[in-house]
Amino acid sequence: MERHAHVLGRSRAAVSALVAPLIAALALVPFRTTFPSNDAALVLVAVVVAVAAQGDRIAGLIAAVSATVWLDFFLIHPWFTLSITGAEDRWTVILLLVIGAAVSELAIRGRRQRERAQAAHGRLDLLHDAGMAIGASLDVERTAQELARVAVPRFADFVTVDLAVFVLRGEEPAVHGTEMRRVAVAGIRDDHPFHPVGELVTTAVSAPRARSLLRSGRARIEPDLRASTAWRSLVLDHAGPVLGYGIHSLITAPLRARGVPLGVVSFWRAGGAEPFEVRDLSDAEELAAKAAVAIDNARRYTRERATALALQRSLLPQRLPRQTAVEVAFRYLPAGSQAGVGGDWFDVIPLSGSRVALIVGDVVGHGINASATMGRLRTAVRTLADVDLPPDELLTHLDDLVIRLTGDEQTGTAEGDVAAAGELGATCLYAVYDPVSRRCALASAGHPLPALRTPDGAVESVSGFVGPPLGLGGLPFETTELTLPASSVLALYSDGLVKSRERDFDEGLDTLLDALAVRTPSLDAACDTVIQRLVTDRPADDVALLLARTRVLASDRVAIWDIPADPSLVERTRKVAVEQLDQWGLTDATFTTELLVSELVTNAIRYGDSPIQLRLIRDATLICEVSDASSTAPHLRRARVYDEGGRGLLLVSQLSQSWGTRHATVGKTIWCEQKLPTG
Repeated sequence: MERHAHVLGRSRAAVSALVAPLIAALALVPFRTTFPSNDAALVLVAVVVAVAAQGDRIAGLIAAVSATVWLDFFLIHPWFTLSITGAEDRWTVILLLVIGAAVSELAIRGRRQRERAQAAHGRLDLLHDAGMAIGASLDVERTAQELARVAVPRFADFVTVDLAVFVLRGEEPAVHGTEMRRVAVAGIRDDHPFHPVGELVTTAVSAPRARSLLRSGRARIEPDLRASTAWRSLVLDHAGPVLGYGIHSLITAPLRARGVPLGVVSFWRAGGAEPFEVRDLSDAEELAAKAAVAIDNARRYTRERATALALQRSLLPQRLPRQTAVEVAFRYLPAGSQAGVGGDWFDVIPLSGSRVALIVGDVVGHGINASATMGRLRTAVRTLADVDLPPDELLTHLDDLVIRLTGDEQTGTAEGDVAAAGELGATCLYAVYDPVSRRCALASAGHPLPALRTPDGAVESVSGFVGPPLGLGGLPFETTELTLPASSVLALYSDGLVKSRERDFDEGLDTLLDALAVRTPSLDAACDTVIQRLVTDRPADDVALLLARTRVLASDRVAIWDIPADPSLVERTRKVAVEQLDQWGLTDATFTTELLVSELVTNAIRYGDSPIQLRLIRDATLICEVSDASSTAPHLRRARVYDEGGRGLLLVSQLSQSWGTRHATVGKTIWCEQKLPTG
């Protein structure tokens, strides 16, 4: 099209060069007797200058010759003849020819200078726009598409981008081979059937040519594909269809960054567009270099994000442990923003006495460091949960741990570096639910308190004390206690669920409460409803949601006795425990339970303080608990041959599946669990 327009423009210039002087000469014919030929010549000179100033050398010369002929024919005496007799007239004709040629040449040079300036300005604009457009995201494929879009149509009619597979996966360079995949195609017209061409030329850019380009690191040009035997030998049978689409010129440039070969970009020109020239190679290499750095950054981000996700998934619970206190469902969505994966986490930990701990936490920051810190905190919480501490005491110990970790991490850090000191900041919510008493005790370290839906459908945010985030130290945590009816739903969440760039925390919390109020057939469906209402496709922060529907152990599955501090009543205690087992149909566990009750009650009477209480719980296991008012923890020790005592806890540990001690505000409880008899 452009070539055809250029030819048509030259034709019009030649016609105007012939006609314009003729019209001017004819216009002066009525005045030729009173108008001197020199003055007429000046008028025609102005016409020639006007035509020659268009920058067409041939048109300028034609205009000069035409003006000379018509001046002699119409305006120099004798009229209507081509004969110049006077020296003055000859100099006038010579002047017309010289002026036409000189002005044409000057116009051509001026036009070329303008074209070079415009080309340079356009090149700078293209590279500037490329720098602004390419790399706006940290997505490898999107970055390749940005390269293709910015180069069309200002540099090429069509662009294809092929990347190595390891780049798309965010991996390190492959040792053997460089398998390529086409990830971006752009053309000057949406209706142009270029996509088939893109498939046809894959062989040309992704096989031997791509490997050669990546080795050399320099762009290559094929100004005329029809005459290129090298290109035809690469594409073989595909050359005909490609040329049939009008594609005639090609530049292929390697995408390399930091010495790593990433892929190949191909620039194509078709139709009436000017073929690529050698000077275009530098533009192609500049575009490829800018895109390569952005693509490599995206690859590194993809690798780091994949590593952080893998670490995070390995640290988060893959499946929740079996327990009977609550029914649970959860959702975890990693951040989709450029900030990377965060440190949100959750956990469900079975505790003694059929209780369960529900935890949600959030570590400050994103990336691998946040995931690693999250793993350390989750491990610490699990360790502290095994000690069976109350929520406020557990958070106090966890706070001390974060302070120590921060001190260890900041050894050698400049004093007063607040940003560095905050790297291990975190929040945590720790809740313990008891299905026997229906009591839920919870404490928060800077974390949002849970939402609660009661069986009648009422939804509210739990009110209570929210302590400071972990790692500040010096401030106490407080426990909030709730009594929950059976089938109540507790919603524990991280702030990424309710807070975003589009809404503040309060607005998000209202939306969460509305979503929880929706009746759903299951907890999983409730999770889906909440996520659909609150989470976009690419959340800016990690999202953790843990829903727990409470259950209650029926009274006929729990037996409690107050035990006087009288050693003579141990036998009677064993008897009532055996009777209870008979009622539950657990006669096979009678012998072991009788021994356990005897040892635990005897120890409580001998070493503990009143009041003393025995509790049996029939749940997934048979649980035996003895509580007393003494806070002194028992110690397992191995008695010598002639010792009269010291074998009680050793016997308990050997006869039970698990055992331990938990402390209350006043006193302690020693518990042990047995597997239920089968059959």
